Amino acid sequence: MSPETLQAFVLAADLGSFSAAARRMGKAQSAVSTAIANLEIDCGLQLFDRSGRSPVLTRAGQQMLPHARGILLGQREFAAKAASMAEGVEDSLCLAVEQGLNKAPLLDALRGFAEIYPHVALEILSAGPNDTAALLKEGRADLGLMTEQEYYPEGFQFRGVGHTVLAAVCGRDHPLAALGPLAHRDLRAHRQLVLRSRMQDAEWRIGESHSAAVWYAENPGVIVDLLRQGLGWAELPLPAVQPHLDSGALVRLRYGFQQSDALAGVDVVWTSQRVLGQAGQWLQQHLLKLPQEAWRC
Repeated sequence: MSPETLQAFVLAADLGSFSAAARRMGKAQSAVSTAIANLEIDCGLQLFDRSGRSPVLTRAGQQMLPHARGILLGQREFAAKAASMAEGVEDSLCLAVEQGLNKAPLLDALRGFAEIYPHVALEILSAGPNDTAALLKEGRADLGLMTEQEYYPEGFQFRGVGHTVLAAVCGRDHPLAALGPLAHRDLRAHRQLVLRSRMQDAEWRIGESHSAAVWYAENPGVIVDLLRQGLGWAELPLPAVQPHLDSGALVRLRYGFQQSDALAGVDVVWTSQRVLGQAGQWLQQHLLKLPQEAWRC
């Protein structure tokens, strides 16, 4: 069961035809058909139902597909690790960081990075919700720090490192600021400002939607400006609003239906296709080892 045979199986399943898999692999359709047929013989299982116009995964094929993906992912990780070890220290590194997260733990890591790798050019990109994942997928960034997603694209690797508190806030003169513990009906009566990705194909956003009237922005700073003008209320990462709460410009809202702080997970994210050199691996491992409580401030 060669990696190329497993790749033919996975691509045929993903693309819905042997011919499409052959085009992606740069091979003749007959070569892909033969490879999959031989794989079925080796497995002793029928992986595709060929009775229709297009091959359809059988129940056995559906069960075997995740295992094939896992083997191919392991192969890519092995190759990436070997290339990284052979390559040594990279000349540059790009880190994508989601706006609104607590930067203090990251700054601690970067101080150590600057001492150990003073000649590595570091680029830090400030990303909106889910845009960190897009930057990694496009190869624009090598490593990312973002609020967790329920699902990541194939080839993504991630590790949860902590949580950030989501604070419900409004301007000090907003009608909600004068109310006690809030019910859902109180929230629905006022415009909600929601932090959301700029990507058209991504529905990722921070916090829950409670109001029928919603404005969206990708930058927490823009939402804070709108809040200060009394144009709505929002759920934002606490680090993004803490200075404005301290100054009195914003007021923290209390939910009557929620007894504890809402939390959003924080993930360090990378891809198996992107090779991390020694400097990237150092920063990755340092972020993974930071205490989880450091991200909640």
